[in-house]
Amino acid sequence: MLPIVLAALAAVAFGTADFSGGKASRHADPIAVTVISQLLSVPLLVVLVLVVPGTPNAGDIGWGLLAGVAGAGGVMLLYRALATGMMAVVAPVTAITAAVVPIIAGLFTASFPGALALTGAGLAVLAIALVSLGEGGGRRVVPAQLVGLALAAGALFGVFYTLLGQADESAGMWPVAAVRASSIAFGLALAVGTGVRLRLGRRVIGWAAVAGLLDSAANALFLAAAARGHLSIVAAVAALYPGSTVLLALAVDRERLRAVQVAGLGFAAGALVLASL
Repeated sequence: MLPIVLAALAAVAFGTADFSGGKASRHADPIAVTVISQLLSVPLLVVLVLVVPGTPNAGDIGWGLLAGVAGAGGVMLLYRALATGMMAVVAPVTAITAAVVPIIAGLFTASFPGALALTGAGLAVLAIALVSLGEGGGRRVVPAQLVGLALAAGALFGVFYTLLGQADESAGMWPVAAVRASSIAFGLALAVGTGVRLRLGRRVIGWAAVAGLLDSAANALFLAAAARGHLSIVAAVAALYPGSTVLLALAVDRERLRAVQVAGLGFAAGALVLASL
C-alpha cells in the first residue's frame, strides 16, 4: 500500500509543478522560469543526496548529464505550451507522448513491447486527436503549433526517462544531481545565447519556486515508491500526473472542456496505464 501512496503523491507533485511552471511562464520567458526554478531547488536536492546516498560510477553520472539536457529542453517547451492557458489539453498530450516514446524505441530494440503497451500507443493517438478539438467541434481546433510543442516536450521527456533509466540503482540520488547540474548549465547557455534575462518578478518567482521544489520532491517520492514496490504498478500510478494539472486548470483558471475532450482525457488515462505495464 505504501508504494501506491508514494507514487500517487509523486503524481500530484509532478502535476502541480507543471501547473505552477505554466503559470509563471505566462509572465516571464520559459527559459528564465526553468533555470531559476531549478536553481531554487538545489538546496532540496543536496538534502536528498545526503539522505539517499549511493556509489555512482562514471556511467551513472554520464547518463544523468545527458538526461538533464533532454529534460531541460522538455520543460522549457512544456512551460511555453502551458503558458497559452490550455493546460487541460497540453498536459495529457505531453504525458502520453512521453509514455509512448519508449514503446516506439522498443520496436527497434530487443525490448519489444507487449500487446498492452502497443494498445496503449494506439489509444494515445486517439486521445491526442480528441483533446485537440476545441469549441465548435472540428471547425475550431487547438492550434497545431500548440499541439506540436506538447508533442515535442513529451518526446524529450520520453528520451529523458530512457536515458536516466540506464543508471544503476546503487547510484542513489547522484544521477538526479547530475541531471540538475546539466539542465542548469544547458539553461544558462541557452539564456546567454538567446539574450534572455534571468530575472523574475516577486509574483512570478513564487510560482517558479513551487515548480522547482515540487519537481525535485516528486523525483524523490517516485524513487522511494519504485524501491518499495512493483515498478509497473508504481509507474502506472505516477504517470497519471496530468490529472492534477488538469484539475487545477479547471478549478483555478476556469478552463472549459467539451464532452469529446473529456472523453479524450479518459483515453489518455487508459493509454498511460497500458503503456506503463
